[in-house]
Amino acid sequence: MSNRKPALATRLAQALRYLDADTGAVIPPIQPVATYARDEAYQPRKPYWYRRDGNETTAHAEAIIAQLEDAAEALLFSSGMSAASAVIDAMAAGAHVVVPEVMYHGVLDRFQNAAAKKRLEVTYYPAGDLAAMAGAMRPGQTRLVWAETPNNPYWEVTDIAAAAAIAHGAGALLLTDCTGTAPCATRALEFGADISFHSATKYLNGHSDITAGVLSMRETGDFWDDLILTRKLQGTVLQSFDAWLLIRGMRTLFLRYERATENALTFARHFEGHQALEAVLYPGLPSHPGHEIAMRQTRGGFGGMLSVITTGTERTAIDVVRACEVFYPATSLGGVESLVEHRKTVSGEGFPVHPRLLRLSIGIEDVADLIADFEQALERALAP
Repeated sequence: MSNRKPALATRLAQALRYLDADTGAVIPPIQPVATYARDEAYQPRKPYWYRRDGNETTAHAEAIIAQLEDAAEALLFSSGMSAASAVIDAMAAGAHVVVPEVMYHGVLDRFQNAAAKKRLEVTYYPAGDLAAMAGAMRPGQTRLVWAETPNNPYWEVTDIAAAAAIAHGAGALLLTDCTGTAPCATRALEFGADISFHSATKYLNGHSDITAGVLSMRETGDFWDDLILTRKLQGTVLQSFDAWLLIRGMRTLFLRYERATENALTFARHFEGHQALEAVLYPGLPSHPGHEIAMRQTRGGFGGMLSVITTGTERTAIDVVRACEVFYPATSLGGVESLVEHRKTVSGEGFPVHPRLLRLSIGIEDVADLIADFEQALERALAP
């Protein structure tokens, strides 16, 4: 027998070599049960005794992600926001946290709300600015540093290893949100992050048919136990059917991500310097300020997320979205279909984003169709 350990892509494609011992089925089943009978000694048969604790289907998906992340454990939630909220709610009252000024708007709203209610002390730093991050630290008091990389929607890149050194030097945990680059590309825990967060709705699932969030931790301990309890009490565990769909989606993660990255790089190269655009923001371009860092820590490709800033007015940018015929005018990312959105409209007036910024999620379609569609949309929107 070969001593070779199957590659991660192989293990993922086979859902960790799932094989039903009784039937020979190669697809994991869905376990929709809400409660469990105890054994003859009146003890739980598994680590869960009610649905809020988890079940076999959710645990299987968590085991796959833990291998993807090289994590001690992973914990699935009913949405990315519920996973992020669990971290905030598990923090001790009055804890000091350091977070980016610009990040996913839902998570930013949660931190701002917690600060306004004096639930947490929050200090903000410009995304990707390590000097500002270091300056925001309170040694012995800061409990958590949140880094989103690449950062939505400008795609600033944070050096995870350097951020980890800053956080750990002050006695804090580092949490990274790398939703824009799936863990088949960016394994944040290997670079020193303590907690990896992903909106599993996006690349991990890849089919825009569930919402899910996941936290993975390099070493478990008291804070991890607090997260498990928070999920249980809030009832935000990922449900069985969604966990099964997530397993289904993750089996093609490497293929989907590779194609999306290839398409995005081709698309970004085509439109860089385009007369109808002021900027193309994509870490895969050598002109991007974070390109060299992204090269070091994003080993499986730069992903399919990019933004452009149009010429003209805010109305021009919105008209580009309205004129697209292949791109869907929708909010999300990481699916097989390509999406475009006017970020200010989606995030709201109070969110600090350029009024002419369009965020694009590049999917797995024929890239020539995507390029032609965006060309005609620009032409129509800018027509006199």
